[in-house]
Amino acid sequence: MKGWVSKVSKKSRAVSAKGVEEFKLYVTRAIPVNSVVVCADNTGAKTLRVVQVGGYRGRLRRIPAASVGDYVVIVVKRGSPELKKQTFGAVVVRQKYPIRRISGVRVTFEDNAAVIVTPEGELKGTDIRGPVAAEAAERWPRVANLASIIV
Repeated sequence: MKGWVSKVSKKSRAVSAKGVEEFKLYVTRAIPVNSVVVCADNTGAKTLRVVQVGGYRGRLRRIPAASVGDYVVIVVKRGSPELKKQTFGAVVVRQKYPIRRISGVRVTFEDNAAVIVTPEGELKGTDIRGPVAAEAAERWPRVANLASIIV
């Protein structure tokens, strides 16, 4: 094949409009779509179903999953009548599956939990029940302000 030239694509190093995403340590994604999590705030919702994981880039036919600190879209399954069957954004603050820290310590919680967030990133509730993982508090300052215990 005379005259054939290989065209190697070079990735652009340009910074996007949102800026460079901060370095996030790998946390195993343990909360797949359709799983039910506990609502850890005082909005009136009791249980939430994960419908979509924000910013998830996966493989074909792999079910999207979230980990601590991730933004997810949820539907309220149990709670006050005005919240039931409504969709909201939420941040995962606890997961049962062990989280491995750089120090080598593994942290586990007794339930999977999330807090409801407005589209602007503000918390809908005024209080967070139970502990919050440090990974979520680091990424979401508003969550860190309301958290009583950060583990």
